[in-house]
Amino acid sequence: QVRLVEFGGGLVQAGGSLRLSCAGSGSIFRMNVMGWYRQAPGLQREWVAAISSGGGTNYVDSVKGRFTISRDNAKNTVYLQMDKLKPEDTAVYYCNTDPSMREYWGQGTQVTVSS
Repeated sequence: QVRLVEFGGGLVQAGGSLRLSCAGSGSIFRMNVMGWYRQAPGLQREWVAAISSGGGTNYVDSVKGRFTISRDNAKNTVYLQMDKLKPEDTAVYYCNTDPSMREYWGQGTQVTVSS
């Protein structure tokens, strides 16, 4: 089964930074818009950011100016640099194509921001 693998999460204090990475096969990354999503406890999964194969980016309003999405097509990897983290950013973070494909969901990586 084709999946994406996310890593880089952890526990950080408010105001801190984390860098998430997501690796997968070239067949997923090639020519696809890639996105980061998150799911907080008790809430639905939400879209956070996306990046096109050419590098164009888009963000949900709540993370604009704090998060930066990037990709390395040669390494089939997409990144999410998260700065100025807030407790409300606490969630499991996932990557997927945008729009997402059910078969690509991985285990995600937990990000916990303490106040």
